[in-house]
Amino acid sequence: MSNSPPDGEGSSDGKRSATIQSVSIAARFLTILANAEEPLALGTLARRAGTGGSTAHRYVQSLVKEGLAKQDSVSGFYDLGPLALSVGIAALKRTDAVEIAARHMKALANRIAASAGVAIWTERGPTLVRWYRSAYFSISSLALGDILPLDNTACGLVFQAFLTPNHIDVARRLQPDYFRGTPPSSETLARIRQTRGAELTGHLLPEITGQAVPVFDAQQELVCVMTTVTNLGRTGDRADREALFETARAVARETGGDASFA
Repeated sequence: MSNSPPDGEGSSDGKRSATIQSVSIAARFLTILANAEEPLALGTLARRAGTGGSTAHRYVQSLVKEGLAKQDSVSGFYDLGPLALSVGIAALKRTDAVEIAARHMKALANRIAASAGVAIWTERGPTLVRWYRSAYFSISSLALGDILPLDNTACGLVFQAFLTPNHIDVARRLQPDYFRGTPPSSETLARIRQTRGAELTGHLLPEITGQAVPVFDAQQELVCVMTTVTNLGRTGDRADREALFETARAVARETGGDASFA
């Protein structure tokens, strides 16, 4: 007869390993509850966690006891508890979406032939608060602190797609005449909202492609925009676009924002 603990609860490595593994299994149940769209039955929890029913019951009841989960008295289904909510809120308070986006964009600039940065919204329009020159490409007149045109940059178009018209009108009045282009159509903005991205070639600089994607917080509000400027000869490069979108998904996972990038 095997002396191995059921469902991988323990190990021959000693008490320390078993304790760490117990935390990992408990975290697995918490993750399942967090990702579920509705409260779950015990059997569903066990199946998704890959454990037996008795193991699932022990772990989930322990989470209930600590306030990390709760059980409905009528249906018997399980959901996240009040302590889990408090932990989540505390984590959100410590989440700086701009810094998270900046870290990822710095890494992106080191991987692809495009300079990369992060822009926030100010009363004058999109403003670069982080800017990283590519290790492979440095043909760009952009610099930290630059304000970008509303209509002639991919970054400006993304802001227009997700901000209210009042925000845009104020910035449009404050931007100089030579910044102004043709305001995007409602169809263009709708497409950006659907795909979660914009791309323009030859608008800000000749033969240069700008790409941009939004960054949302956990309340699905726009926090900043991540943007790249791609070198001559690589306009519309699909690999660069996919790299930017994958970066956007990684940022969304950390910020709790919308990750539905086309």
